[in-house]
Amino acid sequence: MSRRALRRLRGEQRGQEPLEPGALRLGLEDRDDGGEEDEEEVGQLPSDSRRRRGRRERSAISNLYELITSEEPEDELLSKAGGEDHRLKVQESTENNEVTKNGELEANQEQDGEGLLHENQAATSSQPNLNNKPRKKKKKKKNKKTTIGETTEDDGLEDIDSILEKIEVTNGLSNQSHSSVIMESRPLLYVEHRHLNPETELKRYFGARAVLGDQRPRQRQRQYHRSTWLTIPKSTWPRYSKTGITMRVLESKRGVQHFTFEHHREYQQVQFQFLNAVESMDPNNIVLLLQGNPYHIDSLLQLSDVCRLQEDQEMARDLIERALYSLECAFHPLFSLTSGTCRLDYRRTENRAFYLVLFKHMMFLERRGCPRTALEFCKLILSLDPDNDPLCLLLIIDLLALRARDYGFLIRMFQEWENHRNLSQLPNFAFSVPLAYFFLSQQDDLPELELSSARANASRLIQQALIMFPGVLMPLLDRCSVHPDSVVLAHPFFGLNTQISQPPALTQLVALYIGRTYSLWKDSTIMAWLETNVREVLQRVDAGEPTVEESERRRKVRYQSAPRNIYRHVILSEMKEATAALPLEVTSQPVMGFDPLPPLDSITSYTRPRRAARYSNESTLSLFFRSLLPNFTFQGEDTPDEIDPVGAEEDLDQGLNRLMAAMRDLLANIQFQDPPTENNPDGNGDEDEDEDEDWD
Repeated sequence: MSRRALRRLRGEQRGQEPLEPGALRLGLEDRDDGGEEDEEEVGQLPSDSRRRRGRRERSAISNLYELITSEEPEDELLSKAGGEDHRLKVQESTENNEVTKNGELEANQEQDGEGLLHENQAATSSQPNLNNKPRKKKKKKKNKKTTIGETTEDDGLEDIDSILEKIEVTNGLSNQSHSSVIMESRPLLYVEHRHLNPETELKRYFGARAVLGDQRPRQRQRQYHRSTWLTIPKSTWPRYSKTGITMRVLESKRGVQHFTFEHHREYQQVQFQFLNAVESMDPNNIVLLLQGNPYHIDSLLQLSDVCRLQEDQEMARDLIERALYSLECAFHPLFSLTSGTCRLDYRRTENRAFYLVLFKHMMFLERRGCPRTALEFCKLILSLDPDNDPLCLLLIIDLLALRARDYGFLIRMFQEWENHRNLSQLPNFAFSVPLAYFFLSQQDDLPELELSSARANASRLIQQALIMFPGVLMPLLDRCSVHPDSVVLAHPFFGLNTQISQPPALTQLVALYIGRTYSLWKDSTIMAWLETNVREVLQRVDAGEPTVEESERRRKVRYQSAPRNIYRHVILSEMKEATAALPLEVTSQPVMGFDPLPPLDSITSYTRPRRAARYSNESTLSLFFRSLLPNFTFQGEDTPDEIDPVGAEEDLDQGLNRLMAAMRDLLANIQFQDPPTENNPDGNGDEDEDEDEDWD
């Protein structure tokens, strides 16, 4: 629309245009030559009724912006539509040229654009017919524009897909290889949150309906527990409140952060009560302590062991999960479960409970049939102190990886840690890694080159394991109920003398490995593969290879005594074959379930108060009161320095109250009897019976 037409619609004269942006230049000023022609066409409106309607519209306009949405003359609408269609075709043609670069598509678009332009010119020439149906033609224009846009978008998407397929073909990358690259780029002990939930693994095995059952309606109920990663809080648990356990950062160096748990004063008092309950050798005292402190960690650990000994596995697992939930609620905001860069020192007394709770939870998951979840928890425990490994997780991580069928993780761990940790000197890694290679060689989705490489590595490593640990073969075959060949039985290399001559520490490791993994070796294909390699080992032994003598020398020098963390692992695993081989120095000392074999260089932030040993100088009355109440002291006696005076006064008041109540009950229940005589051997006479009747 030209300026003159706008002025006539507004009722203005030349030279009276507004200065603000009310000029409303609707983007049509580029039409230079056609402006005057449009002005003449608009000025020559035919009928008087049309002119009167135009005056009414001009008089009714009070807002200049209403002209944008007002109905314009049909010839101007068509001319605008033609111009917009023309610009749309030009833009679409340029975009398609840049993205697709297809000549045929350009020709089709030019033909469509020319056809639309011819239609627009024909529509502008036939004005009398347009007065009746302007809106229908406007809709036709929109439909045509959308169809053209859809076709161009579809063609563009098809071209993008074809380009991506070409890139994938040229690079030779598949989804499986891309995921393997991502796994290799992550740290070795990287923990995934989605694998920490055992229900996820059970759903994959049995389905959601079999796992959840009737638990879905309960999820709608109001929950008072916070959501956590390590465990799922249950509605049957007591409501959580602050227990007095916190976590703080000790130091950060070289990208590794060291944390520690801390016990507040209230929690320390509960800990002292727990130690007294343990010394009483009565589990009911621990139950009473948990009633007042439902989230005390050591009490939950000790009571879980009691329930497990009573074959109440469900209650034992529930107590461990409750302890794990309490510890996770005390995490520091910077403490990360998945990064593998957070450390906890096992030498600190406050940190040991977290290690033990995670280990026991991992063992429950493995028995429950969730090896993938148990493997993630094993990596989590190992990441807390990978250098020292206080619970010796290296003795079980291979079993969890094999049962979870994560052979790549086990092989990668062996390759990365062999140089500085000598994993091949452990019997479990020496036999589990070739077994992982053998399982890989049985997969059909791998290329032939990788399959042949896996078979070669499996045979090479199993022969090295049999030469280094010949005492494993015969006990393993015995547990698998397999009768060995006569050649193997007659050969002294795998005979009984080899098993007797090996050190006791090595015997303990072998018994631990066989007791855990013998079920994996029962497959007939594995036994056939093992038999073939045993024959080759016997040929190498008869040939007198130097590796045989070197392995025998290593067995005699090493494995003389096991470190303390291996003994701690054997005690926690509770394998009868392994615990029977524990030395006397370990079995002679008391082992507590909440702190088995504490480190010799333990770091303690607080100590338990001890009573003064002055029983020889005390009176008989003082000894009597102390037998009833161990914490009883007279006012004149000095309390030791370790005892808090405020807590001692509170304990004294409570102890005196309990003592007075006990004395009242004792005096109320005292009954005096006459000495027995010949007529009355029981000491009860008729007079006493009469007196009792009178008293009643």
